[in-house]
Amino acid sequence: MRLLRDLSQVMGVPEPVIRSAMRLDRHYIPTRYPNGFDTGAPKEYYTDEDADQAIQDAKAVLDFCHQSFPDS
Repeated sequence: MRLLRDLSQVMGVPEPVIRSAMRLDRHYIPTRYPNGFDTGAPKEYYTDEDADQAIQDAKAVLDFCHQSFPDS
């Protein structure tokens, strides 16, 4: 999210893309570390709906990047 917020200072970044990045950021630390949650494994805290939303959010961010920087 931080990168997109910084980018929005020099070009338009749609708010839905920023919100997608915000949701993705919530998954960064707890899913990478076995002790990311107080008890249990990280997989116990996520549902199929969470996974589907994360995939949609990642696609939204990637689509924005591909449209904004086509040669990258």
